[in-house]
Amino acid sequence: MPILSIRHLTRYRYRNPVALGEHRMMLRPRESYDQRILSCDLTITPTPDRLRSVHDVFGNCVGVATFSGRTEELVFDSRVRLDHTPLPAFADVEGEVEVYTGAMPFDYSPEDLPDLELSMQRHYPDPEGLIDAWARRFVKPVGKTSLQTLLSDMTQAIYAEFKYGTRTDRGVQNPLETLAQHSGACRDYAVLMMEAARSLGLAARFVSGYIYSPMVGAGLSRASAGHTHAWVRVYLPACGWVEFDPTNGIVGNADLVRVAIARDPRQAVPLHGSWSGQAADYLDMEVEVDVRDEGELDMQPMPVRAIGGGGQL
Repeated sequence: MPILSIRHLTRYRYRNPVALGEHRMMLRPRESYDQRILSCDLTITPTPDRLRSVHDVFGNCVGVATFSGRTEELVFDSRVRLDHTPLPAFADVEGEVEVYTGAMPFDYSPEDLPDLELSMQRHYPDPEGLIDAWARRFVKPVGKTSLQTLLSDMTQAIYAEFKYGTRTDRGVQNPLETLAQHSGACRDYAVLMMEAARSLGLAARFVSGYIYSPMVGAGLSRASAGHTHAWVRVYLPACGWVEFDPTNGIVGNADLVRVAIARDPRQAVPLHGSWSGQAADYLDMEVEVDVRDEGELDMQPMPVRAIGGGGQL
């Protein structure tokens, strides 16, 4: 993977000058063996009185900005250069990974289980067991099921059988609604797969970040390209946390740049804050996200995308 250049710009506009409250940002990618930040710059207009960074309970980097005075426009312009070197999800594992036998919870070690329990808990009611039944379709009726196959098949099923669409409303769709309609945005697919994995006793978490679309120059793109993106990761003892993108049918983190990891999507909102004024003062918010390798930068203009992308919470 070439070095990636990521620009994420958010612009709020108001009819009259408003007072700004605290704003919190999750824009800085998480550094690890497979992604390393080369440079990171954030410009905020108007300039905040104070800008500091903290790590949340999951180790995500959170920027916290406070302001004084009033303004008719608020702009956050994040630019990152990233060395992204993803590895195949199961490259270093010989044969199949752990098998699913129907035991609940999954056979996590006593040392790991206390730290995984909250990520194993269901977050949405499923009174008729519809999500449970859907998850069970990927389990062999007889014998043991490879978790590598089970989770890969679940990822591909959502990708092939569900209709992707952006949504302008905030928040996440109830997974029962996503399952019934066979449609949703990337964040909805991630939550459905999380709940399905949890129904099988697995630990699953929500991942927010960006997706690189190498075919954008040919007029093709991955779903959610041009917006923030969301996918899921599941803990498998032989492999650690493995990422699955049901929106694009990706197993592993090829083309995926993780920024925030959380148990619940509400803990991984890219940007949120408050303002004071009349309700009618708010005009709109626009988001532009552009992810490309540095060789593309001089060849194509940056696309402008309105809010409503698959990963926007």
